[in-house]
Amino acid sequence: MANWKRALLAGSVGASVVMFLKGKWPAGIILAGVGLATLASEYPEEFARFRENLPDYVERGTRFVEVASRAGERLARYAEQRGRAALGEMGSW
Repeated sequence: MANWKRALLAGSVGASVVMFLKGKWPAGIILAGVGLATLASEYPEEFARFRENLPDYVERGTRFVEVASRAGERLARYAEQRGRAALGEMGSW
């Protein structure tokens, strides 16, 4: 990768992070897009492969979120049951 592309990539990603942290979402998205476009111009085969596999990545991510959500619901039910049991014990003093 040419030095000017490295500088462009580093600058756009760094500026994008700063904009996101400042709450300037549109500017952050535009700058992140510049960085991605720079990478895509340098590695078109990898981006084509990524684009082809994107539905699989989305499906896996969705499954992960569903599993995490079910686990969170179970933990919440368990915590609620424990809380009720503890409250019942305090009421019997």
